[in-house]
Amino acid sequence: MKENRTIAAALIALGLVCLGWFVKAGIDDFASKDRKVNVKGLAEQEVEADKVTWPIVSKEVGNDLPDLYNKIGTTQQKIKAFLLRNGIKQEELTENAPQVIDLQAREYNDGNKPYRYIVTSVITVTSQQVKQVRKIIARQGDLLKEGVAIVDGGYENPVKYEFVSFKEMKPKMMQEAIENAEKTAQQFAENSHSQLDKIVSADQGQFSIDNRDENTPYIKKVRVVTTVTYSLKD
Repeated sequence: MKENRTIAAALIALGLVCLGWFVKAGIDDFASKDRKVNVKGLAEQEVEADKVTWPIVSKEVGNDLPDLYNKIGTTQQKIKAFLLRNGIKQEELTENAPQVIDLQAREYNDGNKPYRYIVTSVITVTSQQVKQVRKIIARQGDLLKEGVAIVDGGYENPVKYEFVSFKEMKPKMMQEAIENAEKTAQQFAENSHSQLDKIVSADQGQFSIDNRDENTPYIKKVRVVTTVTYSLKD
């Protein structure tokens, strides 16, 4: 009887030892699976704009509407001739219909204006010849010699520079961002006395295209930030 009790106690003890081992193994395995590190990878590149949109605004003021239309028509012809002489193609030009403002028709008109009508014309250059257009913009003062005054487009008609070839460089920049994320994760693993394992998850990256600075809107900074999760192992 005593011998049976001894055997039973031994079996129970062995079972507890085995159970403890399995529990520890399970906890270790769970902890190992739960060891992850989230890092961000950054890639940046400066590029020149490959598309420009330049609205050229001109205005005429007066009291004789037919005469103003003739003047604005002459102005438009001079502007188009100037652009074509300087390398702009006809298909890169868009001419909007003149807009007329009748000051006397406004409710707040005080009747003190020396003229009644304001006629505004906009000719828009849309081109991939960015450098050439920039040269022409710098020389638009030449139109003054022909009696043409270009009006500042302001916030309604600004010169706009774009980088439209972005899709072509997207895969390479994404790869660079992931490589930089891996370097950061590798450094973290070394500091924590671990080894970098595999990628658990990664997003598609957040891309942005901004002006490099306020003075050079024709130079763009392309930036991508991606978040990558790696697993760690001992």
